[in-house]
Amino acid sequence: MTDGAISTDAAPKPVAAYSQAKRKGNILQLAGQVGIDPATGSVVDGGVAEQTRQTLANLEAVLAAAGASMADVVMMRVYLTDTAHFTELNATYNELVGEPYPARTTVYVGLPDGLLVEIDALAVLDS
Repeated sequence: MTDGAISTDAAPKPVAAYSQAKRKGNILQLAGQVGIDPATGSVVDGGVAEQTRQTLANLEAVLAAAGASMADVVMMRVYLTDTAHFTELNATYNELVGEPYPARTTVYVGLPDGLLVEIDALAVLDS
């Protein structure tokens, strides 16, 4: 894969002027993904656990489009709208993200209505 933007229909389309991911050399930066089902364009039903599952599935779809996987991820940034969601997010995250775990930062932010979590990722590729 060459340097440049990465795009896939298996993850939600960007809502502004940004790429789902961009590769430069062996560095792959993924834009933040949220709990939107790319097939329907709607936020998935449920709470932070369901949105976290969809968010990680969206990240995995973008990684796959770049020829990468979660094993290539070295850093994830998690954005939550409510501190009360941290325990549920962590439980779901721990089910889906395997060891060795990427480094991670969690911050609390405002997101558009209905969205509870956003996650971005940084991956380093072998080639």
